[in-house]
Amino acid sequence: MDDTYIGRRVREVRSWRGMNLKATADLAGMSASYLSMIENGKRPVTRRQTLEALARALRVAPTELTGRPWDRDHDRSTEIHPDLVALAATLDAYEIGDDPGDPAREWPAVAADVDRLVELMQIRADYATQATLLPGLLGELHALYVREPGLRAVVLLGLLRCYSSATWVARLLRSDGLTLMAAMRVRQCADDLAVPAWKGYAAWLRGVTTGSLNRARQYQRAVAMADTLTSHLDDIDVAQAYGQLQLSAALAAAAQADRDTAMTHLAEADAIADRADLDVGQFAQVWFGRINVGIWRATIGMELGDGAKVAETARGVPVEKIPSPARQAVFYSTVGRGLISEKRTAEAGLRLLLRAEHLAPQHVRGDVFVREAVAAMLRRAERDAGGRELRGLAWRMGVAPIG
Repeated sequence: MDDTYIGRRVREVRSWRGMNLKATADLAGMSASYLSMIENGKRPVTRRQTLEALARALRVAPTELTGRPWDRDHDRSTEIHPDLVALAATLDAYEIGDDPGDPAREWPAVAADVDRLVELMQIRADYATQATLLPGLLGELHALYVREPGLRAVVLLGLLRCYSSATWVARLLRSDGLTLMAAMRVRQCADDLAVPAWKGYAAWLRGVTTGSLNRARQYQRAVAMADTLTSHLDDIDVAQAYGQLQLSAALAAAAQADRDTAMTHLAEADAIADRADLDVGQFAQVWFGRINVGIWRATIGMELGDGAKVAETARGVPVEKIPSPARQAVFYSTVGRGLISEKRTAEAGLRLLLRAEHLAPQHVRGDVFVREAVAAMLRRAERDAGGRELRGLAWRMGVAPIG
């Protein structure tokens, strides 16, 4: 059996802590028998609530239980680790208003690379290339901020987008400290811009990327920021940021097993999309609108333990209208995870996971919940009955075949 599944790491940390099975299970709010099945790979961890409860019980960050993509040697994500070190040094080195002293290109060339970075982030989910581009691009933007006072607003927005990219790269690599540092830089840029929509975006980004550290605070921050935007909802960009904050609040509630509150915020997101008459919004390339709410509804259904029922919830969502293969991949991987949780729908679920992997391979292979679901399906199958496609996907995700 491979050592990448979450249960194996839970057992290792529990032993390191010197905690017995029952005490750990009690602290996590589950039975000792269920925890034993998790540790032995007989039950996958496919919900944030379960992962975070185990992390709290063991007094570690959730990322300590999920492994890191660069632990695998057959995937391009292994190339990101050295760039992550360079990115950490860059985040530490530059402050807004400080001139790095290095050469910088003219603004049009830098702006073109910012646009390229946004596409890599929001359209392609190509984290490896983002990690390569970021250190140099951030240095140039900080230099231009000082040297070109007339361009400060657009340069500041460029910095915000770069720090957003850094947040997502760090999150994929499960570096909590770096993720939070980058998210805080996004907030600083948004505060300096003083544009309500971007302030809302910064709060949403922090919530969805660092929320596992404290779901109650994620919820409080999302609601508080949304409240500050209510007087600006006639601005279409603000309406989209407001809607995304409602979705963040819904996820935070679902991760705390509060279905009623999650559904209330989903309903508000739906309502604002209808009020703005948006199927797919363009602000910040987060694609807020009726279709994106449908994607989030599937995600929240999975978090609430709805399993294969999410396929019914997701039926009819025209996800192909979102001009982002990465966002489409999130939808297909979420519904796929739900379907493979039950034997009768597992093959259909596997097809959706393969479709998601084709659209955004780095994102899907780096998703710990997809990995857990695939590992569970593989363990249910006999060696020769698992199927070539399943074994291939499992291998690409770093999940070793049985035997």
